[in-house]
Amino acid sequence: MVGRFRGAAIIERDPPCPNRTWSTPLDDPNASPEPTPPPAGPPPPDGPPPSAPPPPGGTPPRGPRKPPPGLRDQLMATKDAALALVMAHVELAKAEAGQIAGEVGRVAALGALAIALVIFAVFLLVIGASLWLGEWLLGSMGWGVLHGFLLFLAVAMAAVLGALGIAPRRLVGAFAVGVAVAVVVGAVLGLGLLSQLYASIGEALGIAVDPGIRPLIVGMLFVGFLGLLAGIAAAVMMDASGGGRFVALAGLTVLGVALGAFTAITFGPQVGAGIGITAGYVTWMALMGIDVSRTGIDIEALKNRFYPVQTIDTSKETLEWLQKRMPPGIGS
Repeated sequence: MVGRFRGAAIIERDPPCPNRTWSTPLDDPNASPEPTPPPAGPPPPDGPPPSAPPPPGGTPPRGPRKPPPGLRDQLMATKDAALALVMAHVELAKAEAGQIAGEVGRVAALGALAIALVIFAVFLLVIGASLWLGEWLLGSMGWGVLHGFLLFLAVAMAAVLGALGIAPRRLVGAFAVGVAVAVVVGAVLGLGLLSQLYASIGEALGIAVDPGIRPLIVGMLFVGFLGLLAGIAAAVMMDASGGGRFVALAGLTVLGVALGAFTAITFGPQVGAGIGITAGYVTWMALMGIDVSRTGIDIEALKNRFYPVQTIDTSKETLEWLQKRMPPGIGS
């Protein structure tokens, strides 16, 4: 009895559990369970609930296995890969070609500028040297301008005649004669040799004129007489009417008188040299023109230079050879 009450006392001394949610036979079956307290810590973020972790030590299940590509698919993939490789190389080549084209254009532009400047420098040197020589040697820049003009004109004429087929030795021969004329005329007029000759002739003949104009009178008479003789010879040799012969006679006589008056002037070394150089250029061009007018231009030889005669003749011979060896009725 005492033991029973001691057990009941022990049971009554146990504190009740306030958060018990399970049922026992002694609980009221109609009583509502107490709510579960919320968990400690911050609330979970909004979103779908976290999925359950995969089972430890396992791999996720795989889907159905794809069939291997066939031969056609492999060929198409290989072709596409090869085409992509080729296109990549093409694009690389285009890029490098663009860079190279830019460099070529830059080099070409700089080269053209350099060539233009060199040509300009050469012209400047030639023109400047001509003007300087005219001023320094001949006493006037006008001689430099005149001689530069005649030089370019004579060289252009020689270049054209050379392109038309005139032999270079004939052009060089005309140039040599022009140089000789320039030296002789420059020396004679520069030293006043003809003026001194005319004065000596006048003194020897005892012409009663002023000694200052004596060379002029003698020169006009002497050279005019030589022109008259040349006119008579030309009139006799000409195959023309009387009017043409008279024109030749009068023209050569007047030319002789003018030449005698011109050569009687005492020019001095500088002016005489300038006149001599001018006479040399004029003589060079005149001889080239006379040579061309006398011999003419070989049109046939000029045409052969620009016409493939040998190729055409060889082709004709080959065609004739083939026609001879073909059966009758073929190629006729």
